[in-house]
Amino acid sequence: MTMIEIDYVVVGAGSAGCAVAYRLAEAGHSVVVVEDGGSDWGPLINMPGALSFPMNMPRYDWGYRSEPEPHLGDRRLACPRGRVIGGSSSINGMVYVRGHPGDYATWERLGAKGWGFADVLPYFKRMEQWHDGGHGGDPEWRGRTGPLHISRGTRDNPLVAAFEQAGAQAGYAPTPDYNGARQEGVGPMEATIWRGRRWSAAKAYLRPALATKRCRLVRGRVERVEIVDGRARGIVLKKQTVRARREVILSAGAINSPQLLMLSGIGPGAHLAERGIEVAVDRPGVGGNLQDHLELYVQMRASKPVSLFRHWGPIGRARVALLWALAGRGPGASNQFETCAFLRSAPGVPYPDIQIHFLPLAVRYDGKMIAPGHGFQAHVGPMRSPSRGTVRLRDGTPAGAPEIRFNYMSTDEDWRDFRAAIRLTREIFAQPAIEAFSAGELLPGAEVASDDDLDAVIRDHAESAYHPCGTCRMGMPDDPGAVVDPDCRVIGVEGLRVVDSSIFPQVTNGNLNGPSIMVGEKASDHILGRRLPRDAAEPWEHPAWRTAQR
Repeated sequence: MTMIEIDYVVVGAGSAGCAVAYRLAEAGHSVVVVEDGGSDWGPLINMPGALSFPMNMPRYDWGYRSEPEPHLGDRRLACPRGRVIGGSSSINGMVYVRGHPGDYATWERLGAKGWGFADVLPYFKRMEQWHDGGHGGDPEWRGRTGPLHISRGTRDNPLVAAFEQAGAQAGYAPTPDYNGARQEGVGPMEATIWRGRRWSAAKAYLRPALATKRCRLVRGRVERVEIVDGRARGIVLKKQTVRARREVILSAGAINSPQLLMLSGIGPGAHLAERGIEVAVDRPGVGGNLQDHLELYVQMRASKPVSLFRHWGPIGRARVALLWALAGRGPGASNQFETCAFLRSAPGVPYPDIQIHFLPLAVRYDGKMIAPGHGFQAHVGPMRSPSRGTVRLRDGTPAGAPEIRFNYMSTDEDWRDFRAAIRLTREIFAQPAIEAFSAGELLPGAEVASDDDLDAVIRDHAESAYHPCGTCRMGMPDDPGAVVDPDCRVIGVEGLRVVDSSIFPQVTNGNLNGPSIMVGEKASDHILGRRLPRDAAEPWEHPAWRTAQR
């Protein structure tokens, strides 16, 4: 067995891992990034319009599925996780959302001291290279020189404008920049796309890190963290050991980071003993607190041939691919999520708890059409489900997939909020601006109106939005459910940190790639013993949120 010795070893070349590796290498340290996946150079990864392909390909995806979900008719839901350079940032939908300032206030209340919005905002600014595309925005809230390109699509499909007009007709104010002072409202959606190509964490951070010559990439599956006398000394692969003179950093994501901790003897003691693993540190919170966003596609048949369906056949796809390959333009240059809404479900909700992605096509994430012909849809779901699940070991070996139980829709609040999300979306779709393009509802279906009927549709058709997080929750060291402290150090082990979406105390509003990269940026400064000054910018708050829904 060969051995490498460096300052820091980072496990996982994903959203957070690439960011932390770059910042450590930039500061002069030697870094090894270990990644089990392969190259991200393929056109199906780099063409934004092909996003449904890589997340369904074993070449790029771990292919995880949940255990049967008891509140969703025992369905097993897909849980794609990137197994490729760039991790899930190389197979995701590329939507960029910071989260709401209220999310980070909640993090602090749950014990993540120093992770309030004023603390994280400087890191969002540091990582961003924001391009408004001529569609307005909130420049003082945004970063202009960071490594992560963030752009807006051309927004030239008439359905995009119709959705925003319908939102205004329903009484929702526009927001020029949901990543600025005001998230609530209807407006342009942003994406990690630059010059018509996916801009992943690998492009933004890993390749610049490798260019410093202080960072190197090692391919292989990590089997466990090597712990000697209460300290992480390195990591063990099948044929290689990587020793860390300073620290081991797990950035393997919300599924694989807790799996690796448990394989290394850090986790719920009784569970580890059942799997034949010697307990190094009994931390009951490892693998707990699993959260996700669940969504339903409210799908409509279009009355006019204006949707993306005209590009859907073999000839249309070939034309799209050719235009993208030759000029980096056309439908292939966009993820087609170019407008969205963040809404509050009811009076008394202080900030948005519903997200809507609008898509000018009626299709599923796996690329399958629900019906032939032109259509459009809204991906809609609640943002802050109280349901919690677990990640557990199937056995004591590193080769097997873990047991993933999201426990979706396990509370009455889940059902109430989901019904509200569907009904509010239908209300927008009933406005004149959208109605002019509508030929009827495909899903849930116009006949589905009662609570019981909506519940049946949710049970049969709700899907994961692919935002797992929370399984190595950040909190104070005396919190028995916490796994890492506010410096991302694993409680009870020296020289070991977790830096990825698994440390989120609570899921943030919207898509998680942006907050995950921010965690890598901010954690790197914790490791290096420095901090950016806090930014006390005041976010917008609806003046009548206690008594009004919009």
